[in-house]
Amino acid sequence: MVDIYKFLEDHQIKYERHDHPPVYTVEDVNRLVPPLPAAKTKNLFFRDSKGQRHFLVVVQGHKRIDIKNLPSLLGSSKLRFGSPDRLKQYLGVDPGSVTILAVVNDIEKAVEVIVDQALWVSDAFQFHPLVNTSTLVISRDQLKRFLDKTGHKIQILNVPGH
Repeated sequence: MVDIYKFLEDHQIKYERHDHPPVYTVEDVNRLVPPLPAAKTKNLFFRDSKGQRHFLVVVQGHKRIDIKNLPSLLGSSKLRFGSPDRLKQYLGVDPGSVTILAVVNDIEKAVEVIVDQALWVSDAFQFHPLVNTSTLVISRDQLKRFLDKTGHKIQILNVPGH
């Protein structure tokens, strides 16, 4: 697994770090993470029914994704949540630590990154740094730089939900 802080520093990607108790859900974040000047995010790892395509879907922390309509948006078959083993294999993280920053471990570029259009308008975002005991605030421009350095393209889509 890549040392995320070394990667960010080596590529001159700016961030603010905020340490806190472990958080596993958006509710935990709301309770345990101090208010930060950035959009809260929810990061969900899916696979298609054949296990051939993998998706990291990033939305606003409060959004409930309409999983029934998401597959057609992605041009995929029925979606399932990726297992903890797949999550570790493809992104190098454990459940509760899913984050867009985990694509740093996806050297094969096997995970498709989807960012909700409603979230992408934010100036900055909150993401775990591969563990759920810290939150990083990172600007949209710095996130673009990060994704460029990992070689990941993002798709900005109107993710169904409310």
